[in-house]
Amino acid sequence: MSEETYTVAGKSMPEISIAVGLIFTLWGVAAYVMSDMASLTAMIPLFVGGPIGAMGLLSQLKPEKRKAFMHVSAVFGVLCALGGLRLPMVIMDDGSSTLLIASHTILLVLGSVYTYLCVQSFIWIRKQREANEA
Repeated sequence: MSEETYTVAGKSMPEISIAVGLIFTLWGVAAYVMSDMASLTAMIPLFVGGPIGAMGLLSQLKPEKRKAFMHVSAVFGVLCALGGLRLPMVIMDDGSSTLLIASHTILLVLGSVYTYLCVQSFIWIRKQREANEA
């Protein structure tokens, strides 16, 4: 990666987005299967995480529109984190399944970490742009 690309552990944000989207997608499908395909809501991680991966892929395919794609991806990251905020209520509900708790935990933790990385990359990019203008 060039010095003009924000990276985490040597991976660019589009690459991280694809990986995060894949994790959410795989978990959404797995949760749906583990719920005996009884509830489409088990696939919520796929519905909010899939676009993260898609935006990461589009950012790589159309670098001239990367800024827009990554901002859309960040919004979906926030949605994941917000969805996971129900975790304390889910844990305190005696009728909650382990699967439901796991899904909310993944949404909260991975969504929050991903959103944090997005914000850090946006800050880094702004600082780079300001440094180049100076």
